[in-house]
Amino acid sequence: MSEYSPTTLSMGYVMKLTVFGATGGIGREIVRQALDAGHRVTAVVRDPARLTVTGEGLEVFRAELSDPAAVRPAVAGRDAVLSGLGARSRKDAGDATRLTRTVLDAMRAEDVGRLLVVSAAPVGPAPREDGFLDRTVRGMVSALLKDMYVDLRAMEEEVARSGLEWTVVRPPRLQNKPLTGRYRSVTDGFPEKGRYIGRADVAHAMLSMTEDAGTVKRGVGVAY
Repeated sequence: MSEYSPTTLSMGYVMKLTVFGATGGIGREIVRQALDAGHRVTAVVRDPARLTVTGEGLEVFRAELSDPAAVRPAVAGRDAVLSGLGARSRKDAGDATRLTRTVLDAMRAEDVGRLLVVSAAPVGPAPREDGFLDRTVRGMVSALLKDMYVDLRAMEEEVARSGLEWTVVRPPRLQNKPLTGRYRSVTDGFPEKGRYIGRADVAHAMLSMTEDAGTVKRGVGVAY
C-alpha cells in the first residue's frame, strides 16, 4: 500500500495530456491540476460552456463520442489520455463502456498507448481485512447500483483487452472536497476501511500514476 502526501504534482517535464469527461467532477479536477502543474491539456467536451476551468496550455476540443475518427485529432501525439467518463445515473448505465470504446479505438488508430480511466471500488477486489460492516455496505451499494457496476466491469474488460498501457483507478464513495494529496492506494486491491475520497484527490492520484510503470495494466484502489 502506498500513501501520497504532496499536493503539488511534478512529473519532471511538460506533458501533453488529453482528458475525456472534462466537465465532470473528476475530469474537471484533472484538467485544473494538470494545468497548474504546467502541462498542456486537451479537454474533450460536448458543451464547452460547461467547462469552467481556464488557463494557459488548455485546448478545448468539442466532440460527440460516437465516432472514433472524430476524436482522433484530440489524442494524436499525446503522452497520455485520462478519462473520467461514466454514467451519471442508473438510467445512463452503459455509457462508460460505449464512450470508452470510442476512446480506445481513437487511441489505437493514433498509436497512443498510455490510458488511465476511472472505475469504482466495488468492481475490484475487496480488502481481506474488511469487517462485517464494510462488507455489508459494499454489498448493499453493489446491489443498489448494479447496472452501473455491470457497465463499469464491462468497460474494464474492454480496456484490459485493448492492448494499451492502461491503469484502472477504483475509488469508493466520492465527495466534493478540496485537494489534500493525502490518500492511500493499493495496486490490485483496495485500502482497508477506505470508505470515501474527494474527487480532487482521485484526479491527483490519476495524474501521479501517469508515469508510474508499476500501475501499467493494473487496477489501483484509492481512498482516504
